[in-house]
Amino acid sequence: MTITDPTGWVLPVALPDELAAAAVTYAAAGVPVFPCAPGGKRPLTTHGFHDATTDPEQIITWWSRYPAANIGIPTGRVVDVLDVDVHATGTGYPTLRTLQQEGLITGWGQAVRSPSGGLHLYYPADLLQPGGSWSRGRAHIDFRGTGGYIIAPPSRITADYGVRRYEVIALGRAPRPVDADAIRDLLTPAVPPVMRLIKDGAHSREMSVEHLAGWVAVLPEGNRNAGLFWAACRLAEAGLTEHDTMTVLEPAAASAGLPAREITATIGSAHRSLQITQDPGDAASGLRTKTAVSR
Repeated sequence: MTITDPTGWVLPVALPDELAAAAVTYAAAGVPVFPCAPGGKRPLTTHGFHDATTDPEQIITWWSRYPAANIGIPTGRVVDVLDVDVHATGTGYPTLRTLQQEGLITGWGQAVRSPSGGLHLYYPADLLQPGGSWSRGRAHIDFRGTGGYIIAPPSRITADYGVRRYEVIALGRAPRPVDADAIRDLLTPAVPPVMRLIKDGAHSREMSVEHLAGWVAVLPEGNRNAGLFWAACRLAEAGLTEHDTMTVLEPAAASAGLPAREITATIGSAHRSLQITQDPGDAASGLRTKTAVSR
């Protein structure tokens, strides 16, 4: 670990290897924690990160029941985290270099190497101007703020590559909150212009692209995937390419809580489901759009 100047950084500089002891150490520093599945990321408490606490008795009770539980930290309270992903489909490191060149990632307090080879940059949370969590799947960059959580060192993940741990690799100088909105704006392509409105035949109304994206952004759990599929079909019917549909709907679907891979798969499926066939009974348009999704 390279320690430059940890002054003012709230997270513990040194952590025990034992997960229970590390969880108590976080709590003693004022960082609320909660248990997650051993070798994974799924919360083990009823209300997930909402149950996070600094109460040592509760923490000891949790880890007595689940000794190998990973440590979850809710973001947006004490720390925010910029998550640079590494997947088989791509890596966020080229984007990270761009953000560094733009001067947008300075001020991190702690750098953590993730088990997949990615990077988590921890920042002090801005309690005066809290920022919500968001994802930019094609850039392989996520932000964990209000409404999110992170798996913290020395937690371990079990995957195809074996068992690996989250490891603190550096502490920064003069930590300060990150401008997550500026990063999100830089990573968000401009919405492509659409010359006509999108018809919702079921309710005999018309919706703009912005209205459709806003609707996707607030889809409740249980309806998110179906709603995204429906919205992607409407954009495809309006003439957008799959790439343009991703540009419009990916940020909205990520705000609703859908993971990047699921967003990509759902939008791709919606576009593949549309079959443009010649309709001899419609001489005026000459084309009929069929979709497998129910309206």
